[in-house]
Amino acid sequence: MNDAPDIVIVGSGVGGASVAAGLAATGARILILEAGDHIADDPVNRDQRAIFQRGHFRPKETWYEAGGKGFNPGNYYNVGGNSKFYGAVLSRYRREDFETIHHQEGISPAWPFPYEVLEPWYGRAERLYNVRGTLGEDPTEPLHSLPYEYPPVPDEPAIAEVRARLKRRGLHPSSLPLGIDLDKWLEKARTPWDAHPNSQDGKMDAETAALAVALRHRNVRLETNARVIRLEAGQNGRIEQVVYLKGGRPLTVAPGIVILSAGAVQSSALLLRSANDRYKTGLANSSDQVGRNFMNHNASAVIGISPTFRNDSVYQKTFAFNDFYLSDGRGGPPLGNVQLLGRVSGKILKGSLPRVPEWLLNLVTAHAIDFYAMSEDIPNPESRVTVDGDRVILQWQRTNWAAHLALVAKLKDILKSIGFPIVLARAFDKRTPSHQCGTIRIGNDPAAAPLDGFCRAYDHQNLFVVDASFLPTSAAVNPALTIASQALRVADHIASKDLMQTGLNTAADPSTSGIQ
Repeated sequence: MNDAPDIVIVGSGVGGASVAAGLAATGARILILEAGDHIADDPVNRDQRAIFQRGHFRPKETWYEAGGKGFNPGNYYNVGGNSKFYGAVLSRYRREDFETIHHQEGISPAWPFPYEVLEPWYGRAERLYNVRGTLGEDPTEPLHSLPYEYPPVPDEPAIAEVRARLKRRGLHPSSLPLGIDLDKWLEKARTPWDAHPNSQDGKMDAETAALAVALRHRNVRLETNARVIRLEAGQNGRIEQVVYLKGGRPLTVAPGIVILSAGAVQSSALLLRSANDRYKTGLANSSDQVGRNFMNHNASAVIGISPTFRNDSVYQKTFAFNDFYLSDGRGGPPLGNVQLLGRVSGKILKGSLPRVPEWLLNLVTAHAIDFYAMSEDIPNPESRVTVDGDRVILQWQRTNWAAHLALVAKLKDILKSIGFPIVLARAFDKRTPSHQCGTIRIGNDPAAAPLDGFCRAYDHQNLFVVDASFLPTSAAVNPALTIASQALRVADHIASKDLMQTGLNTAADPSTSGIQ
């Protein structure tokens, strides 16, 4: 590569890695700038006391509330981004999620295109991430034009028993679509995969799946420990330079196309910090929407306990149910998704209950089943990311909370009815922004959205934002697969003849790049 790559991608999470995988075969010179480094294959990766009690992997970073109070966010900076710690659930948004949905406390707006537009790329993303799953179990599952390539991860005996109890209750538990090589993970880790870091252990995350595909091509290069601090926009609106720190030294690069994939909080913060005399409120912000409409799923851990139930499972996280996803079950507004958490051990639980002896927590968790209840957070322009110099200020105003409480209450009743008389619940807060999204949404009206339907900035012809920022709604399922699918769609769009000829520093040879 020379010093002027055709495309710079900022961030190597699900958005950045997937768009890189989609563009790699074009022959364009692609430079991926990642603020962090690879996660080393160390014993601490499987040390639950280090991870959950001592916060070994939590970033040494403080974000701030609007009133000035600081907090430590669960936002990770490493190759693969937050996906290195995710639960590997790769669900599709439901078809209805792309349409206007009336909730108990407001309206979730329609996307600029329907589900059917994104559907082909959902199938491609499932193949890219080696998703294991099955069709026909979940009545809310939208149309798939491609079947899953791999069968679902099987239930362990204790989990199969709980699934059977739920079926007898009249519910529809369905196998979770998971990006995991189960044998490889268990051979090395023997732990659940929720919140446990992955270092080539079998989890299909942004690094091990999409980035690995991209880096097979000689025209793609990854530069680690390279933190982008500013984008420089010229008078003609083009992004002319990307400024980043490497070893404490500022460096610049001048690509033809910039793809911002730093995450919903950091991507918006970067655009706001890149304000100049012409773009006084930040880049891509003529709509005044950059940083706004931050969403973070309403989510709670719900644990059912029974002295007669013995949970000896290792990974546990194999099914979900969506019986209350499209309505409350009685014709009322939607409540959300319920899925299993990774197996919660005494070591994990002590991170939340430090004063309780670990031996007692081990006794409790041996007789428990652990669920994750998740409800949609409706976009609100007053939920927003702003900056004060280097400070990130996150003003999150929960929406649709009453619906989430109703979902948790319903789940508690269900668990009691199937033999778990004790049920505990705890909500996740802003310190766990693992499903952060919004802030730079796509839309058909440049007065109301910073990006068009292909994630291209209305204000800057060579700038794309491809991460959870573009999501106009949060839905109530894990967003990773939707981000990856749109990333592949955007990659195909960028690889079109017009963009490649006008956007790149040096056009690739069509005979070798695959460009038509």
